[in-house]
Amino acid sequence: MLLLKSLKNQAKLATCRVVVRTLKVAVVGAGGGIGQPLSLLLRRCPGIDELALHDLSEMKGIAADLSHISQTGKVMGFTGEQELESAVSGADVVVVAAGMPRLPGMQRDHLMAANGNIAVKVATAISNASPRAHLAFITNPVNMIVPTAAEVLKAHGTFDSRRLFGITTLDVVRSKKFIGDSMNISPNEVNIPVIGGHAGITILPLISQCQPKYRCDSQEIQKLTHRIQEAGTEVVNAKAGKGSATLSMAYAGATFVDSLLRGIAGQEGLIECAFVASKLTDAPFFASPLELGKDGIKRYIPLPQMSDYEKEALEKLLPILRQNADEGVNFAKTILSGQSHSPIPAALP
Repeated sequence: MLLLKSLKNQAKLATCRVVVRTLKVAVVGAGGGIGQPLSLLLRRCPGIDELALHDLSEMKGIAADLSHISQTGKVMGFTGEQELESAVSGADVVVVAAGMPRLPGMQRDHLMAANGNIAVKVATAISNASPRAHLAFITNPVNMIVPTAAEVLKAHGTFDSRRLFGITTLDVVRSKKFIGDSMNISPNEVNIPVIGGHAGITILPLISQCQPKYRCDSQEIQKLTHRIQEAGTEVVNAKAGKGSATLSMAYAGATFVDSLLRGIAGQEGLIECAFVASKLTDAPFFASPLELGKDGIKRYIPLPQMSDYEKEALEKLLPILRQNADEGVNFAKTILSGQSHSPIPAALP
């Protein structure tokens, strides 16, 4: 009941709930297609005393623009690699939305080659300037970016498995929307956990656990599952080379950060799905429902009973996640060893 009750509230983002203590949140990649709307949504969170916006391009204009919104708290802009540590210094939460978007026909391994260095640089900056920060990645491919960041944090002696996240909330948001539309009810009335990873067949919505009960035949369940898994490609194709999911991702990212901030502030019973270091399966990183608290992850919610179809899907995705983790770790080790080239990982669905 705790899981379902908390998941029911996760999409209610119209106004963030008030947190008691004041916090600093840094957004890396704040000038991009996800970063700008994400930063706008975060300005509505009253508990944020400082919102630090970082990007490689000039951020003074965006910071000034957002600072005029009639909300408490200050907005600061930081530009270039040389100001990354200043941006994240003293941050309670760092959200990373930087990187190249996926384009039509682009495989996620090539996306990793483009975006993997971001994980290395941000994790290094966090280790130097704010080692207790909660670090949440939107940057894709999440299945590999999070293991890469974890390895870098370990190399610097700052890794805390409770404080590192891959934001998979968009998979939950999409599941709620598609199921709500199918059942002709509000998506806010739909509660469904999504486990696994954040790419292709590694995304596993547990439709058998949906509340209210989603009643349909096995063929319809498979069709719905496939649509949720390929929803990102649906947006990429619809944008015809002009980007990937940005606005919906910003909404999902702000939803997760809102819950994370409320957990840090001491609110109880907050459950969100995220991709984290995990022992629930034999994959070292796995997305599942988590209870959030003052130090990040307070509790891993045990996996529920699954249908035969879901059990079979889980068995298929686990080897991919294991290999993704290995490739992410090897990517980090290659960069940290000083080799000049970026390896192109192969294990992606």
